[in-house]
Formats: sequence, C-alpha cells, structure tokens
Amino acid sequence: MKRSLLNLATVRKVVDPVSERAPKNKDEFHLFQLLPNMLTIAAICAGMTAIRVGADGNTVLATQLILAAAIIDGLDGRLARMLDADTTMGAELDSLADFLNFGVAPPLVIYFWALQDMRSLGWIAVLIYGVCCVTRLARFNVGKKSDEPEDDAYFTGVPSPAGAMMVLLPIFLSFALGSEGPALPDAVISVYMVGIGLLFIMTLPTWSFKAAKISRENVKYFLVAFACVGAAFLTYAWITMVVLCLAYAGVIIWSLTVGRPAK
Repeated sequence: MKRSLLNLATVRKVVDPVSERAPKNKDEFHLFQLLPNMLTIAAICAGMTAIRVGADGNTVLATQLILAAAIIDGLDGRLARMLDADTTMGAELDSLADFLNFGVAPPLVIYFWALQDMRSLGWIAVLIYGVCCVTRLARFNVGKKSDEPEDDAYFTGVPSPAGAMMVLLPIFLSFALGSEGPALPDAVISVYMVGIGLLFIMTLPTWSFKAAKISRENVKYFLVAFACVGAAFLTYAWITMVVLCLAYAGVIIWSLTVGRPAK
C-alpha cells in the first residue's frame, strides 16, 4: 500500500503542471532583452550615415555620428549583461559593428575630408588602418573563445573604439582651432593614420578602464571630475576631445614604458 502511494505521488509530480514549474523557452525573448541588439543596430546605422554625410562634405555631422556610435558601443554590452541577454549573435553583431564604426567609418571620413588630393597614398593609409583594425578584432574574438584565462585589467593592443577616437584627432584639432580645412599636412595625417593602425595589432598591454575600481571615499571626487568633463564636453566639445585623446596617448606611452605588471 505504501509503495503504491509513493508511485502515485511520483506520477502526479511528473504529469501535474502545477506542481512543477515549466522550463523557460530559450527560443523566446522579452522585448527589453532585445534592447542591446537594438542599440548595436542603431550604432551601425550611425556609422553608415557618417560615411554618407562625410562623402557629402559634412565632416562635423559625420564626426558626431561616430562619437555617438562610440557611446552606444560602451552601453550595449553592459546593458546585455544587466538584462541577462548575452547571446552569441549579439557578440558577433557587436564585433561587426565595431569594424564598421571604428575601422571603416573614421578613415573614410578622414579621406573625404583631407586625403582625396593625395589619391593613392591617402587610400593606402585608409586600407592599412582598416586591415589593422579588422585583424585586431579577429584576434580579440579568438582570444575570447580560447580556454586561456583573460586579464580583464588590460587589452592587447589599443581597442578599436579608442583607436577610432585617436585617429580622429586631426579633425578634432582642426575644429578646435576653428580652421576651415585640415590644420596638419595631408602627408602627416596619412602617416598618423598608419601609426594608429599599427597600435591595433601591437601586443602592448593597454590599460582597460572597465576594470578600474573607485574606493568609497573617492567616489565623490570621481563624480565631481566626471561632471567637470561632461560640462567641458558640452561647452567646448572639440577642445575636450583633443585633451582626452592626448591623455589617452599618455596612457599608451605609459603602457609602452611600464608594460603589463607581473602577477
């Protein structure tokens, strides 16, 4: 009798949908879980539009769209982790968006802005930068799939968003000085673009800001500093971008001299 009652309870546990919660359907997503991918698509649209308006001669708007794509790139991955919406498709989409927004759009905007008079030499600089950027992204994707432990505190080489901001420095400088055209010679801009491209594929350890931590007693100072940078950007956008690029160049020089600390 006791055995039959146990068997009955087991059968009821298996067939009763109320007693056991149904497993979640992995093929369905809530709309808010698609927000990270929607942001990535918006960044792709911004990058493609930057190329179009840059070809039409509107360098200011093109640069602003690339900056918007960089801001979105900093948000979509973190939003995906917050919403528990990390997917393989989202990761691949983000990598493709990085190549378009930071490996294709910036050099093309610079080419339309300053390098068309150089023709072949200017285009060679664009190609070198783009190939270095896509190589860096491919190496990053391979590293993420490997079984070796990653050092979240450092990147290997300059990340593509930072490289895109660095390569746009001649445009930022020209806008900050109020110049109608390039403030630097075309040959210097081309060599500079190639140099930034090479930073993508170098193996120098570059400090990762996402791994930085702020102690509780220093949070208030950090927030004040952030407010100052935000106010400066809203008031003197191009001068602020020049200062930020030069500051990041200092970080790269520091990485070259110090290297990755031993564990």
